[in-house]
Amino acid sequence: MTPAARVQAAAEILDRIGAGAPAEQALTNWARGARYAGSKDRAAVRDHVFDVLRRWRSTAVAGGAATGRGRMLGLLRQTGGDVAALFSGEGHAPAPQSDEEAAAGAPATGPDALDLPDWLIPLFESSLGSEALAVAEAMRHRAPAFLRVNLLRGDVPRAIASLAEDGIAARAHPLAATALEVTEGARGIARSRAYETGLVELQDAASQAVVAALPLVHGMRVLDFCAGGGGKALAMAALLRGPVEAHDADPRRMSDLPARARRAGAVVEPVSAPRGQYDLVLCDVPCSGSGAWRRSPEGKWALDAARLDALRATQAAILDEVSTLVRPGGTLAYATCSVLTPENDAQIDAFLGRHGSWSDGARHRFLPGDGGDGFFLARLTR
Repeated sequence: MTPAARVQAAAEILDRIGAGAPAEQALTNWARGARYAGSKDRAAVRDHVFDVLRRWRSTAVAGGAATGRGRMLGLLRQTGGDVAALFSGEGHAPAPQSDEEAAAGAPATGPDALDLPDWLIPLFESSLGSEALAVAEAMRHRAPAFLRVNLLRGDVPRAIASLAEDGIAARAHPLAATALEVTEGARGIARSRAYETGLVELQDAASQAVVAALPLVHGMRVLDFCAGGGGKALAMAALLRGPVEAHDADPRRMSDLPARARRAGAVVEPVSAPRGQYDLVLCDVPCSGSGAWRRSPEGKWALDAARLDALRATQAAILDEVSTLVRPGGTLAYATCSVLTPENDAQIDAFLGRHGSWSDGARHRFLPGDGGDGFFLARLTR
C-alpha cells in the first residue's frame, strides 16, 4: 500500500468507529478484507487510527468535518503531513481536497483542544489542578514503549546489549531501576532473544515504579488480588526472588500467566480463592484507565459518569474484601491506572473512614508527563 492508500483505509475505519464499531473490531474487519495489506501497512493504518482516537475532537475541528476523511485531514494538518500529496485522488488515495475543505478547519481551541469529553473536563481539572493542561496534552500523543528487565535473568546492561543485537535500541529510564525505554525497533520486541528468553518483559515504567514502591522483603507471603495478565505479579516475584500468589475475578485473564512465569523463571501461583492472611496484598483495581489513555484512547470517549460511579463501587467493595486478607501489621497496597481523584485519594479516605483499624501510609502519584502511564498507589497498614 502507498502512504496515501493507508490514509484512505484509516479514514474508512474511522467512519466505522464513528458509527459505533469498537476500534479493534473495525481494524480486524478491515484487515480480513484487505489481504493485500502487509504487516507494515496494517501497523501504519493502526497508528493513524489510534492517533486520531487520541485527538478525536481536535482533528475534526482541524479537518473541518466529524468524518473519517475530515479527521485524517485534521491529523495531517496538526502533524505537518503533506495533504496535497496524500489527498491526490491517484490510485487508492483519497480524493483531492475541495475548495471548501481547503478553506475549512482551524486549530482547535477551548474544550476541543483538550481532546476530552465535556462532562469530564471539570473533574479532570479538579483532580489535576495546575497539571491538568499538561496531562491532557500528553494524552494526545503516543506513549513510549517500555520494558522491564527481569532481574531473575540478568541486569540492565545485559538487557540493553542483548536487545541491540536484534536491532532494538533501549535506554534506562529514571522511573524505575528495571525500566527501559525503547527508542528504536519496538515492533521487533516479541521476536527478540531478550524477550524470548525472559530477560525482558513488556511493562510500563510507572507500573514498574508502583511495584518498586512496595515494601517487599524476601520470605513474605504476597498476593496480587487483581492480577489480570500478571505483569505486576511477575515483577514482584523477581524482586522477592520467591513466590507470589495471583488471583483475578476472571481467571481467564491469567491464562497466559503460567507460560510467562516459566519464561521469566518466576514462581507465580494462580489461586482461585485466597485463604489465610498475607504480609502484603496488592489490589490493582478495575478503574477508568484514565492514566493509560495514550495506549487505549478509545476508553477516553467510552467513559461516562454512570460507568465511573459503578467502578468506584467495585473499588470500594474490593478494598473491603481484601482488608480481611492482610495480617496485623501487614500492608494493603491499592493501585489504579487513573488520574482521577474519586478513584484515588477519595477512595482511600472513604476506606479509612469505614475501617478504624487501618492507618494511612505513603501515597504515590505518577502522571503521563513523568514518562510512563498515570498511576496512583496508596500503602495502608493494618
